[in-house]
Formats: sequence, structure tokens, C-alpha cells
Amino acid sequence: MSAPLAPRSPLIPLDEARQRLLAQVQCLPGTESVATFDADGRVLAQDLVSALQVPAFDNSSMDGYAVRTADLTPGAVLRVTQRIPAGHNGQRVQAGEVARIFTGAPLPPGADAVVMQEEAELQGEVAGVPQVRFAQPVHVGQWIRRSGEDVQRGATVLPAGTRLGPAELGLAASLGQAQLTVAVRPRVALFSTGDELVMPGDVAPQDMPPGAIYNSNRFFLKALLERMGCEVSDLGIVPDQREATLSALRSAAEHHDLILTSGGVSVGEEDHVKPAVQALGTLDLWQISMKPGKPFAYGHVRRSSAEGQAHFVGLPGNPVSSYITFLLMVRPMLLQMQGVPAADWAPLSLPAHFDLPKGDKRREFLRVRRNAQGGLDLFPNQSSGVLTSVVWGDGVVDNPSGQSVARGDLVKFLPFADWLA
Repeated sequence: MSAPLAPRSPLIPLDEARQRLLAQVQCLPGTESVATFDADGRVLAQDLVSALQVPAFDNSSMDGYAVRTADLTPGAVLRVTQRIPAGHNGQRVQAGEVARIFTGAPLPPGADAVVMQEEAELQGEVAGVPQVRFAQPVHVGQWIRRSGEDVQRGATVLPAGTRLGPAELGLAASLGQAQLTVAVRPRVALFSTGDELVMPGDVAPQDMPPGAIYNSNRFFLKALLERMGCEVSDLGIVPDQREATLSALRSAAEHHDLILTSGGVSVGEEDHVKPAVQALGTLDLWQISMKPGKPFAYGHVRRSSAEGQAHFVGLPGNPVSSYITFLLMVRPMLLQMQGVPAADWAPLSLPAHFDLPKGDKRREFLRVRRNAQGGLDLFPNQSSGVLTSVVWGDGVVDNPSGQSVARGDLVKFLPFADWLA
């Protein structure tokens, strides 16, 4: 008589699972200095404090004329006595005078406004000096960029934990920063398990043996990791053999902060990842109340030649499950390793242009796409093996467990672009 099946563990709410995971993760020690030119995607390790005012001086925001508003009486004709290009300083503007000025040039002493050139009426020359009048009203301070109006000296312009993008790099450069102190990159070892997996290029589609599938997860996981600023070691496909799995885990733990696998964490006889991780460290198997996803493994693998241990994460094998679970669970983990503060999702409230008569018992992440009417269309096949749903869609609807959706209902939309930026 066979032994009775062990009772299933209760499903863990997604938010609780994220909290439990992030409670295990600390910011990686150490920083490095990188050229600002090469810092895109990196995370600041210390506050960036401005040593100067931006702009450093009052300057013109237009091509035009620097004027004294007190001189601009109705019908007044003024003398253009100097020309001030960007990068040059002008002389004091005296009564009855104006200065021809160009965008970015320092405002000359005495001037208190700039008139754009389109509003100037040239009146010819007198003794070789150009004359000009202004028909439109002029107010003090117009078209002047004041010193420090963008950045004040001593201000923290980018706090530690900021993930650097093009705008942030431009701002750092405007403060004279040629180098930036950033968090070290997480070192991630990536491998897949399964004798059924075949690499594209190794076997032609028409020659694929029965039961074989191409290893798609390896490709999108590597790309996702690199977008998260990681140094990725691709360890390939590990055979479904205990010793091969143990060897791969031992080697990966020595020089990596995280070991990420896809598939091989169930209870089947050929799933060797679970016992191998348990032999080399610790492992928790979580059943998360989410769809797609649910199976998730987290633990540690001890290092044999150095102190400490590497994090281990085992993702589901189905491609959509693996993709969505990475975004929801692994992405915040990697950001926290780099010192980025945890942030709640900020969903958009958009109308559903579909019906979902019966919600799943798990919290569901439905692949959808925005349409020209401002609503969301649902991909017709929400199976966890249908990767085309992620390519077709531009985000997911975060649908609570048991929640049906009727056309026109407002739902919570999470764009992929926010996660993949």
C-alpha cells in the first residue's frame, strides 16, 4: 500500500512572499568609480551634492536684446552699443543703451530684462551705431535664467540609490562630475536544467527529437538580468544528473551573489536542483498565490573556499511563469542588492475592453495591450506556456483573486516599460 500524500502547503500571498524574499537581501558591500559616460543603468552609491550653482550666472534664454526696462518709454529709440555671444562677458548697459545678446550669454550689468529679437524693430544707424525700438510691453526679469534657478550650491541633486539614466547623467555632467561612485553590479550565475532542452542552432527545427524544446528562458532571463545592471555568467544547460547539478552549484556559488535557475525545482525524480541546493545550503519551496507563477524556490548555497553564501532562486519552467515571476520577485531583489529603495507599484487605472466572467482563485496577471480607444485588450490565450502573449502585450492587469471583469470596468494596469526601463 502506498504512503499517503503529504498535505499541500497553503499558498503564500504574493505581497508576503516579496516581503519574505526582500528581508533576506542586503545591499552588496563595496562601490566603484566609473566614468559618467559609462554609468548608464548604474546605481549611485552616495549622494551627489552640487558644488556650484546651475546656471552659474544670470543669462539670456533667448537671442535678442538685453535692456534696462526704465529706458523703455513709449516710442523710445535706443542705441545697440555691444554684442554679447555665449561665453563672453559684456560691459555695463548705460542709460539709453541696449546690448545685442545671444542664448546662454551672461546678462550684462545694468540690464534687467531681455527682449527676443522677433519683437525688436531696427531703426537703421546713427553715426554707425544701430538703433532699435520695442513696441511690445517688457517686464523686469523676462527671458532671463537666474543663477541657481536649476540647482543651488550645496543641494543634493541625486540621492544615493538613484538608478542613472540619460537625464541623470546629463545632470551629473552639468555639475562637473566626470566620475560617479556607484554600487557594484550583482554577479549572477544563470543556468537551466532539463534533458529536454535544446539550444537554438544546435538542432534544426525539422530535426528536433520528440519531446525536445528550445531553451527560450535562458535568452530572456539573460537579457532581463543585464537590463537590471547585473554581470551575468551563462552556465548553459546542466544535465538532469545529481553530480552535474552539485558541481554547477558549487562552482557558481564561489564567485556569484545570486544563482538563478529555471525549472527543476519540483518533486520529480529527475528534478535534481532541490536536493542539490539542500545538500549545499538551504532551500525553501514556496507556492505563491499568483498566476502565472506559483512554484518558486529560494535559498542559499554555501561557498567552500570563501566566507559567505550565494542567494539561490529557482523560477518556474514555463516561459511566461518564469518571465512574470522574474519581474515581480527577482527584479526588486536585484535592485535592493544595488541599494535602490523598495517602491510600491504604481498601476494605471484603465478600462477593460474585455470580459472575464470568472476570476481565478489566485491573484492573476493578465497579459493585455492598450488600444487606440484608451482601453485594454486581452490576449486570448493566457496559458503560462504561451510566450507570444508577452510579446503581443505591453503590460499586465493585476487582477485580485476571484475577481471577475466586465467590459468597461476600471482595472489596474502595470506597463512592462516601467519594469524594463
